[in-house]
Amino acid sequence: MELFRNTNYDFLGKKWPFIIASLVLSVAGLASLALKGGPRYGIDFKGGTLMTVKFQGPPPEDQIRSAIGKRIKGEATVQNFVGGANEVSIGTEGADDKALNENRRIVLDTLQNTFGQPASGKLDFNNTSEGTLTDRLRDPLLKNGVALSDAQLQTLAGEMLGFRNTPPRSGLISSFDQLSGVPGVTSAVVNTLKQESYLAPFALRGTEVVGPKVGADLRQKAILATLYALAGMLAYIAVRFEWIYGVAAVIAVFHDTIITVGIFSLFNKEISLTVIAALLTLVGYSMNDTIVIFDRIRENLKISRRETLEETINRSVNQTLGRTVMTSGLTFITVIALFLFGGPVLHSFSFALVVGIMIGTYSSVFVASPIVLFWHNFIDNRGKMAPTLAAPVGGAGKSVRKVISK
Repeated sequence: MELFRNTNYDFLGKKWPFIIASLVLSVAGLASLALKGGPRYGIDFKGGTLMTVKFQGPPPEDQIRSAIGKRIKGEATVQNFVGGANEVSIGTEGADDKALNENRRIVLDTLQNTFGQPASGKLDFNNTSEGTLTDRLRDPLLKNGVALSDAQLQTLAGEMLGFRNTPPRSGLISSFDQLSGVPGVTSAVVNTLKQESYLAPFALRGTEVVGPKVGADLRQKAILATLYALAGMLAYIAVRFEWIYGVAAVIAVFHDTIITVGIFSLFNKEISLTVIAALLTLVGYSMNDTIVIFDRIRENLKISRRETLEETINRSVNQTLGRTVMTSGLTFITVIALFLFGGPVLHSFSFALVVGIMIGTYSSVFVASPIVLFWHNFIDNRGKMAPTLAAPVGGAGKSVRKVISK
């Protein structure tokens, strides 16, 4: 399907507004990074504890944040999972493993004191383990006339907790009567549970702990991965085309990355491993778009020897316009859907893609291509003949006609 046919837009003639916009965004982003002491790294990179907690109903985020903030040293984040899951992620920082474990204990204690019944002395059934439940029920069950061996009692506890953890309950039950259908659970067992335990309106579903040393190592490797990707692409384009084309493409991709990270800083968003994955995705996406335009420039330079380089670049961009709109437009619709409906887990990832696709699409046209043109004009104005040029081009100087025909 051909969206555009025989277009003749003067893209390079409109380059300055986009270049100025890029400079403004880059300076604003770098200034924000400098004022804030660098990017705001997530727990993946700076170390910390991330706990997932499920509630019976919509989680009271403000109440959770207020209660934990009073007891935790450093920053604590509370993020809701949309989509009806009734879950929140609670993140805390820690300078060492001891601090991380202490923060984890404080979060659990805070949740129990805020939403549970610790003063009653009873066991929280929704947040207990099989061993603890077995020990707690042994004597009370015997007093209520339920004589079980240790193996039988352990099996019974496992059956009840297995029922509790099975979807759709996923760690939470709202009434002990729900256990009536579990094998081995009699009315006497249910009454004993009611006497010895209670049901908190929340359940801890998972805990992830990242030590500071591991976080620092991940941060270093993420930076190196991005730099290696840029270096590899520079080498490929330098061999496939010409070195200035490789430099222009890498500058454009570096421009996309800097602006995206800067916008994250301006909006005070965290840089996590998923964001790094998005940035690496954008590096490949933007580079591919740039190479398509450069390849068309190379082909047109071979067959059009009377055009100036600027005219050739403009014609090449116009010829690839339909492909650019189709690929970028459809990808943009997809990431917008992820951004709007993907929930907090995918929010940072999709936000990076939304920003990166917009920046990466126009940088291929208004950043990478002008760099090639500026370089050749600079060489021509100084009267230097590029060593790899083939033949003169009317109006563009003698150097621009050597095209990457390797």
